[in-house]
Amino acid sequence: MYDFNYHRATSLESAAEIYSQSEDPVYLAGGMTLIPTLKQRLARPTDVIDLGGVDGLSDVEQSAETLSIGSMTTHAAVAANSAVSSVIPALSALAGGIGDPHVRNKGTLGGSVANNDPAADYPAALVGLDATVVTTQREIPAEEFFVGMFETSLVEGELISHVRFSIPDRAAYMKFANPASRYAIVGVMVAKFPGQIRVAVTGAGPAVFRSGEMEQALASEFSPGAIDGVTVAPDELNSDIHAGQEYRANLVRVMAARAVEICG
Repeated sequence: MYDFNYHRATSLESAAEIYSQSEDPVYLAGGMTLIPTLKQRLARPTDVIDLGGVDGLSDVEQSAETLSIGSMTTHAAVAANSAVSSVIPALSALAGGIGDPHVRNKGTLGGSVANNDPAADYPAALVGLDATVVTTQREIPAEEFFVGMFETSLVEGELISHVRFSIPDRAAYMKFANPASRYAIVGVMVAKFPGQIRVAVTGAGPAVFRSGEMEQALASEFSPGAIDGVTVAPDELNSDIHAGQEYRANLVRVMAARAVEICG
């Protein structure tokens, strides 16, 4: 690990000010990605700005149609929150299945979203639940936020403060997890809103994506059998030692069908 200057911000404004005055700064949320990266000397920031001391970033607020969760809320806190489990139990279950207890108790919603690992679970939740990413500068629809592998629409110095999820009538998330890391080899969030079905897929491709064909089929008949004949083109899917493109393509349909079954 290289030397760097450590700062503990007390507000979003102070964090942004430190960032603007630093040569090559980086924000620290839960540190589940950043700390290993620093230890392996894959990054060499001049300044690390810790967001752990910023108030108001771990709150959960419910309205009639949305659920807003602060960016520094840990996965374990999302999973345990009574409001989350009451109005979007699929989101609570998703958060409870991330990584291991250490990761769930240190990793944060905002950190995971900003990192945009192609195998992370939250991107499927954001896109599937028609979420909005609230930053220090603007509000970004989830479908416009995730751009590509480890790439988002955040600009230099921009910070996520909250994620605002739309509350569905029904929703479920199913994933085929890597047995070691618990990352999603394929994960699918299915959400049913009045007049709309959303199917969001993570792990399969370079970034989260929606399956329009599955959404159309489920809009006609919301049952697992409705997507039996739907195929997913494997050409642009990921391939690695854990699963090839064809296998991932099949898993998308299987996980989607299981999610629909859970929705009932």
